[in-house]
Amino acid sequence: MDDLTIIYPSHFRIFECRNGRWFIKNLEVLVVNSTVNHEDISVIYGVTEQQIIIELFRINGGRSGYYLANLRNKKYYYCVDRNGVKEQLLELGIGRVDPIK
Repeated sequence: MDDLTIIYPSHFRIFECRNGRWFIKNLEVLVVNSTVNHEDISVIYGVTEQQIIIELFRINGGRSGYYLANLRNKKYYYCVDRNGVKEQLLELGIGRVDPIK
């Protein structure tokens, strides 16, 4: 894995805002024998992408950068860049610092 790889639980989503446009970053979910479509967050977490974007906009006025959404607990975070996302996840107790570095 390289420095651009971010591994996080499936109940988190990473969004990027550029020039007032919102993009959800790619997600690869590893789930075996599930009948739920894991891309349908409204069914799983009871919140739509539009509701998430509204909450993300509220925390920082839609400033360009990365946003981290904890869909399970309905908590949202602003991060300036991808490294900020990694740092925020570490602060939340998710992941660990590479021991080789």
